[in-house]
Amino acid sequence: MKKINVILIVLVLFIGTNGIAQSKSAIKPFNSNEYALFGEKFKVNKVLTNKELLKKYKTLKAGDSLTVQFQSNIKSVCKKKGCWMNMDLTGDEVSFVKFKDYAFFVPLNADNSEAIVSGKAFVDVVSVDELKHYAKDGGKSAAEIAKITKPETTYSFLADGVYIKK
Repeated sequence: MKKINVILIVLVLFIGTNGIAQSKSAIKPFNSNEYALFGEKFKVNKVLTNKELLKKYKTLKAGDSLTVQFQSNIKSVCKKKGCWMNMDLTGDEVSFVKFKDYAFFVPLNADNSEAIVSGKAFVDVVSVDELKHYAKDGGKSAAEIAKITKPETTYSFLADGVYIKK
């Protein structure tokens, strides 16, 4: 009876570790040839999903920040210069991404592209004037801009590097 138990335990361990090894190998490693780099080059590691980052944002207070990398789709880009972008967190939630020291921009047509950003995530309160400025840069109509009447708390991100899938 003991031999059967030992054999069963060994079999379960073998099958379990084999399954883990297969699931890890199914994760596609980062290939820089598939991405265009904007800003500073960075090593892609410990990349959060949009849902993981949203959970982290919800724990932050004004003044807190986290140094992270996250991957998501670009929902919109500044249509004047490419000096900011909104990245999908989930549903209607976005992370408003600006670029460190205004040192680089992303392509104006990067909407709906997959991107990996590296930098600092934080919660910010954006003034009415600044919101109107971003709305104008984003191509919003005068009527949509006029509806902006109060400051907004946003999930913000200051990126020092961005990889956008080609």
